Formats: sequence, C-alpha cells, structure tokens
Amino acid sequence: MRPLPTQCPLCSGDITVTRLYCPHCDTTIEGHFSVGPFSKLTPEQLEFVEMFVRCEGKLTRMQEELGLSYPTVRSRLHEVIRALGYEPGKEEPVGLTEEERRRILDDLDQGRITYEEAIRMLQGE
Repeated sequence: MRPLPTQCPLCSGDITVTRLYCPHCDTTIEGHFSVGPFSKLTPEQLEFVEMFVRCEGKLTRMQEELGLSYPTVRSRLHEVIRALGYEPGKEEPVGLTEEERRRILDDLDQGRITYEEAIRMLQGE
C-alpha cells in the first residue's frame, strides 16, 4: 500500500479524504475525514516518532538504538517538530507578565486575596 497523499498533485492544495473502503466486508464509507497532523510527516519521520514513543521520549536511548550522536538525534526531532508546524524551543505564550505574577503573589502574601483566587488569576481565569 502507498501512503495517503496529503497534497493534490495538480495544484498542491490540501487533499480531503472522502471515501473509505474495507476489502474484508466490502463496505464503503463516504464523508469528509481529517487525515490529522501526522500525515504531513515523511515515512522516515513517522518511523522516528514511533521510535520516540517506544523509547519513552528519551533521546539517549534513541541515540543508542540508532547509532547516532545525540545532536543528530535532537536535530531529527527538531525536523519532526517543524514538519508538524511548530518551532522547536519556543514556549507557549505566557498570559501574565512577570510584574503581574509578582503582584498576584504579593497580594496573596499580604492576605489581600485567597490562595484559590491567586491560583485562578495565575492560570488566567
């Protein structure tokens, strides 16, 4: 079997899967199905992700299994992260500034707010 194409060979647009078929029972299902973010990965990158999961995310174990240097394994992980649409090393945007966090903690310390209020405020609720 060939991997599911994710882009149209004519216009390079995203492909939507609209039909599924089971050869075992001769059933066809039609609709609009999402292929998910992992469809963007090459077969080699999918193999890397499978090994990453099998090694419980431990790059040193992967290094041993692949016989590659740690920087090479980390570089391959960064390639997968980029292929999924993320930038390695970038943290999620922080909702509060450091000054706001300090003010909340100071208010908690001074008894102006309760522990529950501080938690809620720190979580951005």
